[in-house]
Amino acid sequence: MLRGRRTWIFDNRPEIRSTGVTGGPFEAAGNLAADFDILHEDLWMGEDSYEKAHRLLMDKAIDIALKKGDVHGSEVQFLLAGDLINQITPTSFAARTAQIPYFGLFGACSTSMEGLALSAFIVNHGGAEYILTGATSHNAAVEKQFRYPTEYGGQKPPTAQWTITGSGMALLQKNQSKGELPVVTSATIGKVVDMGLSDPFNMGGAMAPAAADTIKAHFEDTGLDPSYYDLIVTGDLAKVGRSAAMDLLSEKGIKLEEEKFRDCGLMIYKEDQPVQAGGSGAGCSATVVYGHLLNEMKKGTYRRILVVATGALLSPLTFQQKESIPCIAHAVSIEMDGRE
Repeated sequence: MLRGRRTWIFDNRPEIRSTGVTGGPFEAAGNLAADFDILHEDLWMGEDSYEKAHRLLMDKAIDIALKKGDVHGSEVQFLLAGDLINQITPTSFAARTAQIPYFGLFGACSTSMEGLALSAFIVNHGGAEYILTGATSHNAAVEKQFRYPTEYGGQKPPTAQWTITGSGMALLQKNQSKGELPVVTSATIGKVVDMGLSDPFNMGGAMAPAAADTIKAHFEDTGLDPSYYDLIVTGDLAKVGRSAAMDLLSEKGIKLEEEKFRDCGLMIYKEDQPVQAGGSGAGCSATVVYGHLLNEMKKGTYRRILVVATGALLSPLTFQQKESIPCIAHAVSIEMDGRE
């Protein structure tokens, strides 16, 4: 059901049956290592290129989600996923292995919630019994494409962010009404917001207005108050973007409590890890949400969360052509029990 201009309400409350979360060596040293299913010891992961290692992250995450959900790949109707590499080839190659009917998505770092929103919509309206969705990123592969190869050892400003190496995949199913699994209750679809910023080393600042726009739209469409949620978490605004988003929301009359407004890019790493402003990447929100946050929901730490994944829709070519950075944010609400 459409509510307001941009929000879907999922009356049938699709369930997240299981998840698979994989990461790299830097994530193994971070705050949330215990919430990953697999952590690789090096960035190569036994492959001969970083792009192949990128694909492997998703291969393993898919396998884990299916195994934990006790569902065979042949039972899954659709796979909705994406990444940051040219033409989302790592995801497409992983889909080649999975042999599941496939929708390739590109929303940059917002892809995780773009996929979850669309998957929930399809399941909610009877279009599938099972859907796999998620997103993946690999530090060395993404840095090579969007900035400089890590081997160069180039210096970065404090506003820059660290692309995480990780994949988060979720298996959705129609609601079984047992009340034991997290359910997807709504999704607010973002629109492209471009405030004229062009610095690829300040993605958080560029994406903050899009996050604020979508959060405002979510509360306007649903009629809810921020207090409804135990946690509102953005994808990868990091230090600069989170602060800017809070200021922008305050200007719009939306006051968020510091402890209830968090960011995946600030949660995943430890204070002493050299990540500048924080983590980022298409796999950032995917791994934190499908790993740590869903685990915490099952423990009872949170009952209702709103995940706002943000994405910078630039390419190396648009940057070279001196274009500014168009950004987007998609918000999805996830609840335990799912009913009052």
